[in-house]
Amino acid sequence: MESISVFEIIKVGIGPSSSHTMGPWNAASAFIRILNRERSVAEVKEVFLEFFGSLAKTGIGHGTDIAGMLGLNGEDFKTIDTTKIDEIVDRIKESQIINLGGEKEIPFVYGHHLVLNMSETLDYHPNGMIFKAVFEDGTELVQDFYSVGGGFIMSQEKKSIEKHCVRTLYPCHHGSDILKYCEKLNLNKISDLILMNEESWRTQEETREEALYIWEQIKECIYKGVNKEGILPGGLNVTRRAAGINRKLLGDKIYKNKDEWFKLVVDAEENFTNINKWISCFALAVNEENASFGRIITAPTNGASGVIPAVLMYSQAFTDAITEDDIARFILVAGEIGTLFKKNATISAAMGGCQAEVGVSSAMAAAGLTEILGGSVGQVLMAAEIAMEHHLGLTCDPIKGLVQIPCIERNTMGAIKAITAANIALESDPAKAKVTLDEVIQTMWETALSMNDRFKETSEGGLAIAVNVAEC
Repeated sequence: MESISVFEIIKVGIGPSSSHTMGPWNAASAFIRILNRERSVAEVKEVFLEFFGSLAKTGIGHGTDIAGMLGLNGEDFKTIDTTKIDEIVDRIKESQIINLGGEKEIPFVYGHHLVLNMSETLDYHPNGMIFKAVFEDGTELVQDFYSVGGGFIMSQEKKSIEKHCVRTLYPCHHGSDILKYCEKLNLNKISDLILMNEESWRTQEETREEALYIWEQIKECIYKGVNKEGILPGGLNVTRRAAGINRKLLGDKIYKNKDEWFKLVVDAEENFTNINKWISCFALAVNEENASFGRIITAPTNGASGVIPAVLMYSQAFTDAITEDDIARFILVAGEIGTLFKKNATISAAMGGCQAEVGVSSAMAAAGLTEILGGSVGQVLMAAEIAMEHHLGLTCDPIKGLVQIPCIERNTMGAIKAITAANIALESDPAKAKVTLDEVIQTMWETALSMNDRFKETSEGGLAIAVNVAEC
């Protein structure tokens, strides 16, 4: 089994969905690379993109079509000016021209060259898409891709696209592996084991730097979210709430940048109600940014991107765990727990419902928090198990396919559950636990396989059909 770096699970992304936005964007970029490897973009006469299954059914709400066009246009979601996205997409649609790979302008008619096929699902995965390039000489190149969660893409041959197989020094594919190696190496912290394994990709110092970079991006995203008012795009007329909560909690206090704001949060009155509201505020801020095509941290997906930031920000503002070392350890442990779900179950809502997104992120956050609050190896794994246990069976039923209702509020619930799970684990003896993390991961996967497809990000069940919302 291939090892996965924690920074493939927790990484910089763009809203509103890792599976439906980042995945198709990555696939379009990969297709451009394939074209240049096999022939040349300069030889392409036309390009076609067809989305199937869940990608098609909730594609408009998730910006799947937008992601496909931007990826084909040679844009990079890690660097694109997010305020220019509408302008670029409108230009492509109005001019009916796309700058393929940023190298060659070719005709591109939305609805002809890009199609959302809502009546057909490809066999391998619900999030399927097919790219086709027609060359000037009449020959064609066709490639299928599948967005399997967290921005990861695969081909029908079940091989990750353009990824090199990495085997770490101490492979941890199950919770039992983590326990085994920590005991063998006499390690009291899971993060010490992960730090050693991450050397398969980079030095330990580079790993710490990447973790702190992620933390800075988290603070930046939350800061943007708590300072934006208005209505979220998409037609549901959902009002941003993070800014209002932030304003009420801080009163008349003035700040000029995110560092001054963060200090005010740390110095704010600490009582149960206020801390609870702050946790919700942090999560809402991130997911409101996500819903607006903002740059966020995918952890492990975009739909669940508010949980880990909220819990990590809580740990820094309201506990004694406030060092940079604590931040790095939190992110390392959270990311490693995410890899266990990725390898043994799924982090795709189209495959497993929202238990695969908010549920996994809650387990990740619970483990990270327990690690930096002094939990033992067993308690860290126990916290992750507790958090997931109480998300089992959670469906994915976004209204109008938008990552807004119930997704945004659901992140606040996932954050609170993570903190509760950590607190329970810290007061418990893992030796007396009746359920292991590996068992709950297996149960989650079995639940995913048994779940009706209507509740797997299709907008065909649950709240998505129970709430009557007029089409725009």
